[in-house]
Amino acid sequence: MSTNTLADLLNPSSSSDDSIIIPDGPTLSYSAYSDEIERVAGLLAGAGVKPGRPVSIVLTNTLEFMVLFLAVARAGAVAAPLNSAYTVDEFKFFMEDADSQLAIVPPGAHLGRDAAAQLGIAVLDASLDGGSVVLSNTSGNLTKSVNAQAPSPEDVALFLHTSGTTSRPKGVPLTHANLMKSISNIKNHYELTPNDVSIIVMPLFHVHGLMGASLSTLNSGGSLVIPERFSASSFWGLQKNNAATWYSAVPTIHQILLMRADDDDAPHESFRFIRSCSSALAPAVFERLEARFGAPVLEAYGMTEASHQMSSSPMPPGKRIPGTVGQATGVEVAIMDMAATGHLQKTGDIGEIVIKGENVMHGYNNNPEANAEAFVGGWFRTGDQGFLDAEGYLSLTGRIKELINRGGEKISPLEIDGILLKHPAVAEAVCFAVPDEKYGEVVHAAVVLKGDTDQEDIRTYCREQMADFKVPDVVYIADTLPRTATGKIQRRHMVTAFASGD
Repeated sequence: MSTNTLADLLNPSSSSDDSIIIPDGPTLSYSAYSDEIERVAGLLAGAGVKPGRPVSIVLTNTLEFMVLFLAVARAGAVAAPLNSAYTVDEFKFFMEDADSQLAIVPPGAHLGRDAAAQLGIAVLDASLDGGSVVLSNTSGNLTKSVNAQAPSPEDVALFLHTSGTTSRPKGVPLTHANLMKSISNIKNHYELTPNDVSIIVMPLFHVHGLMGASLSTLNSGGSLVIPERFSASSFWGLQKNNAATWYSAVPTIHQILLMRADDDDAPHESFRFIRSCSSALAPAVFERLEARFGAPVLEAYGMTEASHQMSSSPMPPGKRIPGTVGQATGVEVAIMDMAATGHLQKTGDIGEIVIKGENVMHGYNNNPEANAEAFVGGWFRTGDQGFLDAEGYLSLTGRIKELINRGGEKISPLEIDGILLKHPAVAEAVCFAVPDEKYGEVVHAAVVLKGDTDQEDIRTYCREQMADFKVPDVVYIADTLPRTATGKIQRRHMVTAFASGD
């Protein structure tokens, strides 16, 4: 078995050390966790799971997820985690686009189960019996076990989707080698050791929670504390009870913890460090975090196509510069001219951020047009705009792609436009990002009507078609939408036209 795959991820100083701690639930030693992954991988192989094919994992932040993610990878199959809050149509799109061979869902009624059934995809229930995962289907619990085929570094291990500037999200296949390189970069940069304990507050179906906090900690031999969902009221109790040394989150969560800090009697000296990623952290929030919680705040920059992290503020005594996302972490980062001709910019010049590295995907799934656009001269184009200073610190100045970044959730505006236009009373629609103190950006939309409806009816319609975080917070009813001389609607003018008084 190769040492450069997720099958060899676990790297404890002692097999008896704690790997995963579930609050009010089981705690697994590294030995027990490793044995459980191997056992479940055998059950999956015995159930006919084929190497090289995706398995949709529709589970929240649980021990079941942590076992099944690595068991699927150990069985040579491809883990394809999905947000359990998706609608049936969203589940169907992602499962079908990945060509999933199996969906793993919690027991009971679930839209993920319904979607898989409509697509004719086999379904397994995952539940917990003590510290053991139970897999079952309509015939009962799985018991047949087969020796699972070990994966190789170039096999695809993880299949995710990333929203783009088109309405169709792109499939991102990441190999074991991609993931292990990124995990190594993160572990080494933050100097993670078996003494570290990380509280997981980000969803595990995202690379931030999965790669940035969880798998990197496990590879270091440290411990994970995994509540099923983030709760500000219980956060500091978890930190104290488990002697947690760090956590990683989007700015929204940092701000919530700050707002409640005094009421929750948060300590003034807490973590070894605090990591922020997935959305820009305002310098004022950076300073308040460090002052109130007595820990260095390290801002990172990542994306799915790069297996997560590309740059980060350095650990002390390195210099932390608010408003920057630090320096490259085991990845080549450069700035290319805006015309994407392959010409790299000089220090201080603004252009498109491009990257190279063993962590970068080889290409989008079955999408030659997107790949031709994304790769130039061996560099991957991030779609983000920024500049590098003389010390290699990276500053982000805007996005070339029109994604809306709501608290780290990337939302395709064209996807929302398309759904709004399906409403029988909507003639024209455009959604756009509006700055927001809590989430960084939120979704607003402007519509021109052709029938009788109102804002709440349109928002209710949207809730039936998409996950809640995508639903526009405000829908403006307009007689016309502002256009350029050539008749194009430009999103960047929408805030001025509709939301400037908010």
